Amino acid sequence: MVDNNQNAAASMTQHEYVFVAISIILGLAITRLLHTVGMLIRAHRDVTFHWSTALWGFCVMSYSLQLWWVGWGLRDIGDWSFSDFAVLTAGSICVYGAAEMALPVPEGHRTLHFLEHSQGLGRLSALSMLLYFAIGPYVNISLFGNPLLASLVLPAVGIILMILIMAIPRAFAGFSILFALYTATILTLTT
Repeated sequence: MVDNNQNAAASMTQHEYVFVAISIILGLAITRLLHTVGMLIRAHRDVTFHWSTALWGFCVMSYSLQLWWVGWGLRDIGDWSFSDFAVLTAGSICVYGAAEMALPVPEGHRTLHFLEHSQGLGRLSALSMLLYFAIGPYVNISLFGNPLLASLVLPAVGIILMILIMAIPRAFAGFSILFALYTATILTLTT
């Protein structure tokens, strides 16, 4: 029985091995978002919905799927370093953090205000996305070999947007539209 397990592990590529951990974390992020949506639907009488928070949650879900999808493009890397693995794991943890804080969670019997959540505690979701975008240049340059300028400029735009969201919470609704446009651009370029 041990020999069969060793043979199965030996037939696994480094890419498959690395992406098991990343897939688990991204799967948890998606599960967290979907579970929170389910809880909010059940508690709908106690929820003050706002489109911008829902749009934010959809964008965070998109980044979870995008990182998973982009990971397939790394399958041709022959030798993975621990730093490559650590950076990709950190990126997926950041996406999980953004998913964890993207939507308000029903607790007790209090009214949930989507927009108030986004302007307050939800800004931690933006902080997690900022950290995710900060990791982007490493992945784009070191792993994909993309051009330096594009690999720095596109994540910098995301970082600036996240700083604005955290610094000017009253403008969250407008910034969520910009975040959705930015997300659409990133998805177009990476899929």
